[in-house]
Amino acid sequence: MVKHIILWKLRDDLSDAEKEAVKQGIKAGLEGLKGLVPGLLDIHVHIAGRLDSSNADVMLDSTLESVEALKGYAVHPAHVAVADSKVRPFTAQRTCLDFEV
Repeated sequence: MVKHIILWKLRDDLSDAEKEAVKQGIKAGLEGLKGLVPGLLDIHVHIAGRLDSSNADVMLDSTLESVEALKGYAVHPAHVAVADSKVRPFTAQRTCLDFEV
């Protein structure tokens, strides 16, 4: 199995209300991929409970069957659509950690 962890920092020019709406959109969009993307076993987007000591706004925590499943997830049309419409336009920074478990 493979863990795919992403941390995003939202753009500074977004208001607090816009950031909250963006976070809700990212969560709904990415968590909606479960059952659509082959090999995607589990997916959670964490948007609440962020402490002031954090330097990221949103965390994706997902589990895939294999490295091949991760590669397929990256280019799956449903994932690309969410990334292009709900994530990339609103984020300033992305950090990724992929590892086998």
